[in-house]
Amino acid sequence: MTLAADRTDAAGASAVPTAIAVDVVLPCLNEESALPWVLGRLPAGYRAIVVDNGSTDATAAVARAAGALVVSEPRRGFGSAAHAGLLASTAPVVAFCDADASMDPAELPALVALLDDGSAGLVLGRRRPTVRGAWPWHARVANRVLARLIRHRTGIALHDLGPLRAARREQLLAFELRDRRSGYPLEMLLRASEAGLVVREVPTPYTPRIGRSKVTGTLRGTVTAIRDMSRLLREAPRA
Repeated sequence: MTLAADRTDAAGASAVPTAIAVDVVLPCLNEESALPWVLGRLPAGYRAIVVDNGSTDATAAVARAAGALVVSEPRRGFGSAAHAGLLASTAPVVAFCDADASMDPAELPALVALLDDGSAGLVLGRRRPTVRGAWPWHARVANRVLARLIRHRTGIALHDLGPLRAARREQLLAFELRDRRSGYPLEMLLRASEAGLVVREVPTPYTPRIGRSKVTGTLRGTVTAIRDMSRLLREAPRA
């Protein structure tokens, strides 16, 4: 079944529907300031699924006004929000992107292209900071150590467990991901490795986020993420 999103012109007249090829899951917790830019950068055929993870600001209202599908997920946790978005998706390809404007959704077609040509089953955006300070030092160091552990454990030549990623919806659902906290992205990667999928990275610009970080932008959040991901790595089979 082909899905479509109606576009309207300045006069309000209905334009030709655009087929939805990719659903973009945007986990959100108080991202009203960043959302307009993020949603405005989505390519044609990419539908935003904004998952409101208990925001106290106007995140949901801003998302609806921009035409995004809004899903409410009251259970706190990045994995809870990301998985709620996956379950709400209907497009053949599902992408994930932070909603803080640190990463540009306009970069997603480069990731999806590797799925379309069959050269990858899971594609990650490898973060390339555009300015000094875009990536906090503690988060960068933790990511570097984690990438080394992942390479040792799985054999995947990974440099960055980045938040920008894309895969086929049916495959993601088949993984039956269980983590509902910071370990969700790593669990996705580990399940992809176990399934024999090719994992590829695409360099993507990384800029300072808008607003306050809730996870790896803070030292406490980084420690929590390391704890969650270390547990998953201990349980993962060796390559």
